Amino acid sequence: MPSPLAQYESFLVAHVSTISSLESSLRSITWILPGRFKDAELASEALSAILNIMSMYHDTLLARVAQTDPKYKPLLPASPHTRYTRAWSEKDGRYKWAARALELLRFTELLVEMGLRRKVSRQTRWKGIVVLEALKALLRLLLLRITRRPLLSYLIPEREFDPDNIPAGSDTSSPTLAPSSPPSSVMSTPEHLKNNHVPLPVHPLLTPPPPAHSPMPVEEFLLPKALTTASVKAPTSLVKPLASPKEWLSEIIYHVRPLVYAILLSSGRKDAKPLMTALGMELLALNLRRVPTQSAALERSEYAKRDRDIVWYLLRGSIWENWTKPKLEGFADKTAHTPLIGVLGALVKDWIPLIDEYYYCTYFSSRRARFSSRQALTTSLSRYCSLVPGWHVLISPSCLV
Repeated sequence: MPSPLAQYESFLVAHVSTISSLESSLRSITWILPGRFKDAELASEALSAILNIMSMYHDTLLARVAQTDPKYKPLLPASPHTRYTRAWSEKDGRYKWAARALELLRFTELLVEMGLRRKVSRQTRWKGIVVLEALKALLRLLLLRITRRPLLSYLIPEREFDPDNIPAGSDTSSPTLAPSSPPSSVMSTPEHLKNNHVPLPVHPLLTPPPPAHSPMPVEEFLLPKALTTASVKAPTSLVKPLASPKEWLSEIIYHVRPLVYAILLSSGRKDAKPLMTALGMELLALNLRRVPTQSAALERSEYAKRDRDIVWYLLRGSIWENWTKPKLEGFADKTAHTPLIGVLGALVKDWIPLIDEYYYCTYFSSRRARFSSRQALTTSLSRYCSLVPGWHVLISPSCLV
């Protein structure tokens, strides 16, 4: 008799498209729940944490099914991020479990803080936050020691394929459950529906005009489709190892910065010292880090994301209290009676108390949806191309590199 886990995995693979749509719908609800009823923020964050944990489990399972299914053909080649993180997960078991543990802490940290705020004193709550930040710092330093390379913001592979592309009747419907029934045959088109459409000739007025410019040269057409150096590199070589003490110091400062900030805040300081210390460490790490080469696309994208994340300091400390918060409150008040925009103003007004009360509410980018832009592109392309006979020939992965 199959175990309940194996039965659930089989059910997931059989209804993967429905479950994926349900995850996306429920995740959208978590943004509008705060402020709707008592403890709505707790319900919203509990739902968000459960969805992110389940999505991580589903991504792992579906990736395993896709790799073992000979019928599955990816529409897009794997991104450098997926190649890099998957290679390290397969190469070193310590990386795999440390990265997953760090992701689980990110998904549940705000939920834990909400529970502590309701059950214990302020001092005990801050002790819990410091413990969480210490665990995260230790995991980051462990991963840094394992890889000896700059850490990426997302340490595990993201879902980059359309779940609809996984054949529902494949022999690998579940990694832990053998198929109990033969796959169903593909339904054929009824005879009375075959050849029932005869296209009309195109009217001369509807024909497109001839191109006004000369045809694209062959070199310009082929250049975007050529393989890059990242395409032929070993996955673990997509990020160069840290070579000098200066580069190591930059990474260490960057990853212990949240722990230092939490320790300073836990002491009850109301001045700007915690914020200025954390911001100073961030800028110091930025100045000490190396300048990646043009071919190091993965490392450059990671550093660009770190630079963009400096914007989140607008939601912290004295900057939030004296500048950002009054601006957002003024925007919410001015748009309260404006159609459509008033909905956004009400949403902002509901989130302002949460940023005031919770430390982890200033870390939106690390705990919300895991749906990547490549997944959205893959889903759109696959659903369009499935309507075209021979789409796997017309749009092959090599043409989309």
